[in-house]
Amino acid sequence: MTDTLPAHTTTRSDETWWRQASVYQIYPRSFADANGDGIGDLPGITERVLYLASLGIEAVWLSPFYPSALADGGYDVDDYRDVDPRLGTLDDFDAMVSALHAAGIRVIVDIVPNHTSDRHAWFRQALASPAGSPERDRYVFRDGTGEHGEQAPADWVSIFGGPAWTAVGDGQWYLHSFATEQPDLNWANREVRDDFLHTLRFWSDRGVDGFRIDVAHGLSKDLGDVLPTWAELSAMPKDGSHPLWDRDDVHEIYAEWRQVFDEYTPARTAVAEAWVAADRRARYASAEGLGQAFNFDLLEADFDAGAFRSIIEFNLGLAEQSGSSTTWVFSNHDVVRHATRYALPPRTGDEKQGGAWLLAGGSQDVLDQQLGLRRARAATMLELALPGSAYLYQGEELGLQEVGDIPDAERQDPAFFRNPGVDVGRDGCRVPLPWTRSGPSFGFGTGGAHLPQPAWFGDCSVEAEDTDPGSTLNLYRKALGLRGQLQSEEHLEWLETGRDDVLAFRRPNGWTSVTVFTDVPYDLPAGELLLASAPVADGALTGVGTVWLRA
Repeated sequence: MTDTLPAHTTTRSDETWWRQASVYQIYPRSFADANGDGIGDLPGITERVLYLASLGIEAVWLSPFYPSALADGGYDVDDYRDVDPRLGTLDDFDAMVSALHAAGIRVIVDIVPNHTSDRHAWFRQALASPAGSPERDRYVFRDGTGEHGEQAPADWVSIFGGPAWTAVGDGQWYLHSFATEQPDLNWANREVRDDFLHTLRFWSDRGVDGFRIDVAHGLSKDLGDVLPTWAELSAMPKDGSHPLWDRDDVHEIYAEWRQVFDEYTPARTAVAEAWVAADRRARYASAEGLGQAFNFDLLEADFDAGAFRSIIEFNLGLAEQSGSSTTWVFSNHDVVRHATRYALPPRTGDEKQGGAWLLAGGSQDVLDQQLGLRRARAATMLELALPGSAYLYQGEELGLQEVGDIPDAERQDPAFFRNPGVDVGRDGCRVPLPWTRSGPSFGFGTGGAHLPQPAWFGDCSVEAEDTDPGSTLNLYRKALGLRGQLQSEEHLEWLETGRDDVLAFRRPNGWTSVTVFTDVPYDLPAGELLLASAPVADGALTGVGTVWLRA
């Protein structure tokens, strides 16, 4: 692995900046392309630091930028301590961090500890070594069944569809919870644990302020001597004793990580991507562990006042239990953009948000785009008024809709290829951003874009929205700027609204947020109008929207 001394060090003084931070997620390959090869890169991010600063965010979170074959959008990592040559160099990384820090923006990077890529040096060594060797013990290998091990150890299914076990040709098979190219690591192996401690220090020494932990609930595994069937495995409760997911002993790993984070001043932060039962989320967010955990509950909810209030109350309660602050998120690199989700008819049953629309071809014609955008703007303003951290995904500040009609031949997500006709994948939210009204790739780069951009992108570009005072971009700028001034203690007081479709709460410094979830006008309480996501006339919010007031 590559180890180069950092070009600089950065000192931070605010130990609790993360508790109510506004964090902007960058998917590097789709943000900005500085060298014109069609793929976003680190110098492209550096060139856009002034844009990021103009938003008023406090931190950026970078999805993986490591060397990768892109079998899973960069989450198949070849080397945890280097930069993909297509995205830049370690010197480019240092320059980017310096520029972001100079603009007052902290840096969070993605760590992918559940699996490496199949091109990682360790996995190549494992394939070149015999069964039972130390090299294979870094991963999860098992003997196959049948006379010569020609059958899989179990009938397990991967998250992306298809078998979760792959043969290596000598009677053994390796586990991959995700794509075939992503072999699971064996976290019972001390060498694996020590190497990731080294990785955390490597990036912390380069000035990284925090880490987002991918699949944080999947590291610890206990498969036992006899593997259960897929049906048996699926029926097992995820109560801390499941063979694969959310095991209680995974927190022993994060206790060691916390010791590393606390070696630095200020201590490095971390947030867990842990898809676990809500009542098990607090341990990931504890001060002895990662310190914070993603709360995806609003992301998964329909646009409904009652659902939103229940979710907010529940997660603020969880935050009190853990001593952490909660997180709020509506969009990211794995889900249909919320402006599009809110433009679709209400879901029926357990269908995935936006899933049926995508499978039907993702036509923009079936969306109520104006309603979706009004709801998205209202939801984001509500999110930014809540205590806790707000995570924003690149492009949502432009009001971008999902790109749903990508031709099959141009898709890249393994979920599409492994689940034909069932899952079209996540490419639609990963289409490179539009910076200009026209021109090559709408200003993303001179050499086109690695995913096709629709013609309507120009009207949603930064150039198109920059000088429009009513644009979604300028709404985000105003909201984030005000949020930085108004945030205070991490609690709220619900206000009586007299209507089931209206939510209102007051923060401790007199900052009041009111959200109307339907198109029935609502008379606003008294106060100075600070910002509105929708028109206000004669003291009333005219329909779906959020307003901020100050007493």
